Parts: sequence; C-alpha cells; structure tokens
Amino acid sequence: MSKKNIYVVPSKEGSLSWAVKVQGVKTPVSKHHTQKAAEAAGRPMAKQNKSELVTLGRDYKIRSKDSFGNESKVKDTEH
Repeated sequence: MSKKNIYVVPSKEGSLSWAVKVQGVKTPVSKHHTQKAAEAAGRPMAKQNKSELVTLGRDYKIRSKDSFGNESKVKDTEH
C-alpha cells in the first residue's frame, strides 16, 4: 500500500459496528465490535504505511488523528 490514510469508521453491519478502511478503498479491511478494537487493528497499518490513523465518531466527524508519517517539527500533543 502507498501512503493512504487509515480510517476507523462506524459500520452498519450487525453487531460489528466499527470498520477499518483504507483511503480510496470501498471495502473495509476489517470489522470490529468496538471502536477501541478497530483503532488497535488500524494503528499497525498506519505505522507500516507511514500515514495517518483517522478515527471518526458515530456522527462521522473526526474524533482524533494520529500521524505516523513525515510529521512537522511541532509536537503532536494528542498522542
């Protein structure tokens, strides 16, 4: 994979209510019961891709971003 961001998004498929998706790809990479589990699955992919892990809330607004790529010299205060 190239440097495509990894997204944790709400899913509407049964009990697996959170999905991990790669930017630009329609099909989820994985589905999870909790947002925390989805983030844990997406984090290594974002690290490997040197991209961002973007977590969306149930309202589809960005809850958090964590960058694993070329970061600026300004310290990332979130993580």
